[in-house]
Amino acid sequence: MTESSNETLAVPAKSGMERILFLLSIGLGLGAVRKAPGTFGSLWGPLLIFGCQSFSSHPLFMLLCGVILFAVGIPICEAGIRHYQTKDPKHVVFDEIAAFPFVFLFVPLTWGTAIAGFCLFRFFDITKLWPIKRFEKLPGAWGVMSDDTVAGILAGLVLWGAYTISGPF
Repeated sequence: MTESSNETLAVPAKSGMERILFLLSIGLGLGAVRKAPGTFGSLWGPLLIFGCQSFSSHPLFMLLCGVILFAVGIPICEAGIRHYQTKDPKHVVFDEIAAFPFVFLFVPLTWGTAIAGFCLFRFFDITKLWPIKRFEKLPGAWGVMSDDTVAGILAGLVLWGAYTISGPF
């Protein structure tokens, strides 16, 4: 089944846990916007990094955050896939949010890096340059989560390179 312009964004009338997973899958509603849901949902990413880096900005801590978010993202994105009954629903944005620890793995969050990291991530996520497109083909929520994680890693490498060359911005 494909998504239609009249698709419902209502919370599924299932168990409480299914409702929670669904709401997380749509970024607590930011992914429910009609235009550019991935971009709007990604706005949670820098806020997530602010929270993570307030505990520690050490690369191992950020990697741990990314791995945990990837793992919990599988059932969260599966709930969104079940709701929309399509392979990679555009309103499911937890995958975008969960990729941000990889964007900021080696770079501290500042206003400059937040904007640059956000833009770089959206560029890689939208263009699906190699090897991102290959990961998108994995089945179900694995593909939904993996392509954004790889986009986050690529964005993070470019951001780290720019930060290393130019210094703090």
